[in-house]
Amino acid sequence: MAVSFQARAAQRAIERDWRGWGMADLHEIMHIEDDADIRQIARMSLELVGGFSVNQFEGGQPALDAAPSLKPDLILLDVMMPDMDGEETFHRLREIPGYAAVPIIFVTAKASRADFDRLREIGAAEVILKPFDPMSLPDQIREIWTRVTA
Repeated sequence: MAVSFQARAAQRAIERDWRGWGMADLHEIMHIEDDADIRQIARMSLELVGGFSVNQFEGGQPALDAAPSLKPDLILLDVMMPDMDGEETFHRLREIPGYAAVPIIFVTAKASRADFDRLREIGAAEVILKPFDPMSLPDQIREIWTRVTA
């Protein structure tokens, strides 16, 4: 059964109170992407242009292994990855304490409306299409963040 994003956002507010941050603060981003070039471009965009702190992983399993020691505010997740795809990674992240309501934005080259709708149905905060514009990516993420945490 899918949980509404509003319910997950409320749960996130409760889970994150101990951090001393308000819901409007976005600092830490977990980025899961198998393509090294895209990881590099995204890191430069998010850190240099956006001013975010970014933890990057080349696949689902490395991200899952590190997740218990991290507290990201938001996750950018590639859909098509070898070994463990984005949807499986999404569901497994949701099982980790503290991750049930972290907004997850899928990043994909699949441009069909049906793919976007399916990802939103399983609980994605939003879907960003590749190739993304590195100069506008941070603003795009902030706009999504503002919308889902309002």
